[in-house]
Amino acid sequence: MSILDTFSLSGRTALVTGGYKGIGLALARGLAEAGADVVIGARDGEASEEVARQIAEETGRTVVGTRLDVTDAQSCVAAVEVALGRTGRFDILVNNAGACIHAPALEVTDEDWDAVMDVNVGGLWKMSRAAGTHFAEAGSGTIVNIGSMSGGIVNRPQWQPAYNASKAAVHHLTKSLAAEWAPLGIRVNAVAPGYVKTEMAPVDDPAFRARWIDDAPMQRFAMPEEIAPAVVFLASDASSFMTGSVVTIDGGYSVF
Repeated sequence: MSILDTFSLSGRTALVTGGYKGIGLALARGLAEAGADVVIGARDGEASEEVARQIAEETGRTVVGTRLDVTDAQSCVAAVEVALGRTGRFDILVNNAGACIHAPALEVTDEDWDAVMDVNVGGLWKMSRAAGTHFAEAGSGTIVNIGSMSGGIVNRPQWQPAYNASKAAVHHLTKSLAAEWAPLGIRVNAVAPGYVKTEMAPVDDPAFRARWIDDAPMQRFAMPEEIAPAVVFLASDASSFMTGSVVTIDGGYSVF
């Protein structure tokens, strides 16, 4: 096998949560371009199905859209069953679904806090357990979690304590599951993106540029497509000796 062959996902099936827009869409497309069949799961099932049709036409892979609520354990189990039912296998989980609230601590309501934690931490936990059950039985599987540089820093000028805490939890849960599940043949890693141009991050807003862009060594934001190669790497045999790692992709922002 050549070095480039180790990056191929041919013959595998990946499930991407929140995969119909933003970073998730770029990840779903990148995984398909690398040879994987893909299931896109999100609360908006119709949008997921439409995006799946587009990626299938572009790549020639089997790409399926389905409704998925990661805060509902049964919905997570059902998404795994969709992957198995439509493609005959399930090898890769990408926990991408996320929520964010920009508000200082004294303005964050209990409902706001719970809304962020239920998706970013609880949803990842429930989806990982659903996938982990199948992977343990199969003797192999790979999970890639989408964390954030915010899991290791405090962003400015906006305050977002709920989001920051949730992503720190994602990073530590990545390590915890990696340690526990390695004997089962399951690898668990994460990527920690910096500022990426999506609906969630208003990177074009002049009010944020001085702190978000000008403070970073590369002095620019990322496009979603720049996150996908690292996820393909972590999902593939090219990273066969990696587990419990959090790969930061932030243009150098967090080095200062």
